[in-house]
Amino acid sequence: MIDRSDLKTKLNSALRRSPAVALLGPRQCGKTTLAREFIKTDSPNYFDLEDPEALIRLSEAKTALSPLKGLVVIDEIQRRPELFPVLRVLIDRQPSPARFLILGSASPELLRQSSETLAGRLELIEIGGFDLKETGFSSYSPLWIRGGLPPSFLAPSDEESFIWRKSYIRLFLERDLAQQGIRIPSVILHRFWTMLAHSHGQIWNASPLAASLGLSEPTIRRYLDLLTGLYMVRQLAPWHANIKKRQVKSPKIYLRDTGILHGLLGLRSEVDVLRHPRSGASWEGFVIEEVLRILDPDEAYFWATHNEAEIDLILLKKDRMFGLECKRADAPGLTPSIRSALRDLPLERITVIYPGEIPYSLNDKVAVVPVGKIAGGWSALFG
Repeated sequence: MIDRSDLKTKLNSALRRSPAVALLGPRQCGKTTLAREFIKTDSPNYFDLEDPEALIRLSEAKTALSPLKGLVVIDEIQRRPELFPVLRVLIDRQPSPARFLILGSASPELLRQSSETLAGRLELIEIGGFDLKETGFSSYSPLWIRGGLPPSFLAPSDEESFIWRKSYIRLFLERDLAQQGIRIPSVILHRFWTMLAHSHGQIWNASPLAASLGLSEPTIRRYLDLLTGLYMVRQLAPWHANIKKRQVKSPKIYLRDTGILHGLLGLRSEVDVLRHPRSGASWEGFVIEEVLRILDPDEAYFWATHNEAEIDLILLKKDRMFGLECKRADAPGLTPSIRSALRDLPLERITVIYPGEIPYSLNDKVAVVPVGKIAGGWSALFG
């Protein structure tokens, strides 16, 4: 069992602070397992909306929920968005005898309903699969290759992990989207998702994808936003500085879980990944996702100009700005892009993450740090 004590502490604090907390993330990322740390699934206060018995109990939702005291968990709430108005009424009782933990495989409908109906009452917490802090650095390689979704990461072998991920992708397209009312042919969305996998780490350009699928650019953009809203894709926005250089203004696209990325690309093992042309981009996306999850910055961007200067990640925390570069190389050095960023942006420091083991400095504002140091947070990366 992987210890997720930090996440448990965060959720515990949120439940003390707020009358309702929504734990949102993709299927199989560990939401239900985490909820079981707070309440048993056979408790009368636990409702799994994929269980027909729970649906029957909630056929008269207000009658079923009103008498309950303490923590009430509602799992897979996106299947019953009409519960949100009932929850608002129950949360507004003074004093309220219950607090609500809502679990959802994130969907645009869920977020829309919660933001409109439970505004000011609901605290949102995102959860993904395992991260480097939870698994430890010794598991760095399988975490990159298999991704962090628990059944994939914990599979007995790379082959079984790959088979599970292929099944996950198929069920996501054929079942999960339909259950959330999304009516897009699974074949089309699978092709689009695979094209995104081949564009992982690149600047978003709708034109070639739209032409290849025979669809309009607005439709392609809608598909991208759909996968983003379901926590499958990250759109990393560009940072615009007030400088005399033409800067990139389109987002960069990353698949958030590298195991899913490798599944879409048909890569079964570390050898397959290392031989693939997108290996470097895959590693970059893995590092960026780990940094964003563990450091939890106030804002995050990338920076690029049309004369090819680029910084992979710009992090803002309490009005301080830091840069981060991902270099899958034996001994990264000071690049023209780093020099340009130090000259043009108000960065306090730039940290270069690499897969080696020994940290070293390039100058007084640039340091090279092993990937395992990500688990140590801000102080380990930026001093």
